[in-house]
Amino acid sequence: MKAAVLREVRKPLQIEDVQISKPGPHEVLIRTAAAGVCHSDLHFVEGSYPHPLPAVLGHESAGIVEAVGSEVRTVKPGDHVITCLSAFCGHCEHCLTGHMSLCVSPETKRDEGDEPRLTAPNGPMMQYLNLSSFAEQMLIHEHACVAIRKDMPLDRAALIGCSVMTGVGAVIHTSNVRPGDTVAVIGCGGVGLSAINGAAIAGAGRIIAIDVVAGKENFARAFGATDFVNASEVDPVKAVIEMTKGGVHHSFEALGMTKTAEQSFNMLRRGGTANIIGMIPVGQSISLMGAAFLGEKRIQGSLMGSNRFPVDMPRLVDMYMAGKLKLDEMISRRLKLEQVNEAFAEMKTGSIARSVIVFDA
Repeated sequence: MKAAVLREVRKPLQIEDVQISKPGPHEVLIRTAAAGVCHSDLHFVEGSYPHPLPAVLGHESAGIVEAVGSEVRTVKPGDHVITCLSAFCGHCEHCLTGHMSLCVSPETKRDEGDEPRLTAPNGPMMQYLNLSSFAEQMLIHEHACVAIRKDMPLDRAALIGCSVMTGVGAVIHTSNVRPGDTVAVIGCGGVGLSAINGAAIAGAGRIIAIDVVAGKENFARAFGATDFVNASEVDPVKAVIEMTKGGVHHSFEALGMTKTAEQSFNMLRRGGTANIIGMIPVGQSISLMGAAFLGEKRIQGSLMGSNRFPVDMPRLVDMYMAGKLKLDEMISRRLKLEQVNEAFAEMKTGSIARSVIVFDA
């Protein structure tokens, strides 16, 4: 099969022929229909997060099941599915207490001595985040995908696999935004726009979008923002505090930068909660004023929207089909696999929301 391979950090991905194994007892073989190009992939391309190489990148995807292992009961051939990088075992402490997105059980991967899921003609090939979806096929654990209704367009369904689940889930699950709450979202890329959309669905009274690109205002308002702050022109913390007369109940940092993570905390009102959704590069720290915690302000991480994706993703599909979840507006470009490096280059400009790699049927 054709796949986009990262062989060296800070170098373009290469389109190569990669071999894929047959499904083991709890594995599913999927024909990839679409894969979103996410900023998380760029972190690994640029070396901000380490990963064994060479590897097939991609982790925001949807497709059609081609074959299943002997013990698989959750999906069957012909099912349309969305994948999720937070594969879960189903019986560890995290899973049994309802925190499936935190599962790190090795059971969702093949054992070290087993035949690998992916191989290259001239050596090893690593699977990336349990998925490797910049490829014509994926071989994954059955608990890394969920079946969805077949009238859902798969190029839009792919977005639910990461950015939408991450943004909407952070609002609804991680921070528990309530009707009437005030919300600030820093960064209006795919994840930030999804957080804005999630806040609107949750009934937030005021949703302040923050970005340094003035052109993102139209995107943000289309997804439900009531206000927009251009952080290249004003101090976003001061602006938010003035606009809300004291700060917001919830803030969401969707860029993965130390400066914006600190801003997300500093723009809270008393009792507010800052949620760090973005991937701050390994080794970087944030600095907060200790006295601020006397106001019962909180800062917390959110991994993949604290999801229970087998339940959440079909519900998000239903929200889209009902016109509540905005996905059409998020797709800026549809590209072929061979154009994946173009998608990364455009992402760096900040001028697009999301590019989607669409595979031939």
